[in-house]
Amino acid sequence: MSAARVRRGGSPKQRKQGARVTVPNRIAKRLPGDKSRVTRWAALAFGLFLALIAAVVLVALDVPHKVATATGEAIGRAGFTVKRVEVVGIRHMDSAPVYRIALDQKSMAMPLVDVSDIRERLLRFGWVKDARVSRRLPDTLVVDIVEREPAALWQANGKLALIDSHGVVIDRVPVTQMPDLPLLVGPRANLHETDLNTLFEAAPTLKPQLVSATWVGDRRWDLTLQTGETIALPEGTEEAKRALAKFAELDKATGLLGRGLIRFDLRLAGKMIVQLPHPPGDAGADSPTQG
Repeated sequence: MSAARVRRGGSPKQRKQGARVTVPNRIAKRLPGDKSRVTRWAALAFGLFLALIAAVVLVALDVPHKVATATGEAIGRAGFTVKRVEVVGIRHMDSAPVYRIALDQKSMAMPLVDVSDIRERLLRFGWVKDARVSRRLPDTLVVDIVEREPAALWQANGKLALIDSHGVVIDRVPVTQMPDLPLLVGPRANLHETDLNTLFEAAPTLKPQLVSATWVGDRRWDLTLQTGETIALPEGTEEAKRALAKFAELDKATGLLGRGLIRFDLRLAGKMIVQLPHPPGDAGADSPTQG
C-alpha cells in the first residue's frame, strides 16, 4: 500500500480562488441575476463589513481624535497659534471675563480652539445676549459681543438688578449706583415686564412719567408716577390696558395729575376712586368718581 502524500496549500490559482468570496450555487440560483454578479455584490458587502469593523476599532482607540490633535498642533507650530484676542461690541459689561474665557484653551493652536465652547460659556453672562467667535488667521481670535439693553430695575427680596425688556436679569446693581430707569418692585415682577410695556401702548404719554411699578399679589400693577400719584390697575392685561387708556384720556381732558392727589384706584370697572391728601390727624376721605 502506497502512502498518499498530502500537499498543503495548492497551486497559486487555487489559493487565489480560495481567497475570493463565493456564493454557493444553491443560494445563487435563488437570487436575481447571474452568479458572477451576485458574487461581486457579496464581496462588496463583505468588504464594507470589514471596513465598518476597522472604523469601530479606530474610534474605540480614539485614533481620529489623536490624528486631528496631532495635525492641529503641527499647524500651530507652523505659526497658526493664538497670540491676540480682539473683543468688540462691549459698552457696559466687564471685558476681563471675555478675555479669560477666550484664552482658557487646552491648546492655543488655531485649529484646536473650540469656538463653540467659548460662545456657550459667554452666553452664561447676563449682559451677553449673543456672541460670535471666529478665527482670523494667522493668530487672532475675534469675539463679537451683543449686549442686552437695560430697560428697568427690578427690586425683590432686598436685591436690586438690571433687567432687559424681556425681564432677563442682566446684572446686580448697588443701590448707590442705580441708573435712571423705571423700577419694578415685587417677586416675579421682572417676568411681567413685557406685559407692562403692552399697557403703555394704549397710554404712551404716561410712560415717560413712570417712576416705579409694583407687582401686587402676582396678579396686577400699582404704578407710581413722577408727580407722586399711584394708579392702581385691575387684574388682566386687557382690563388694565383699557383702564389706563381711559385714565390717560381723562388726564388730558381735565389734568388729573399734578394736583397733589395721592391715589387713583381703577380696579372697579367703570369707576375711579380718588384718594385725597389730608392734614395730620384728619381721617381723610376717598372720592369715588364715575369713569
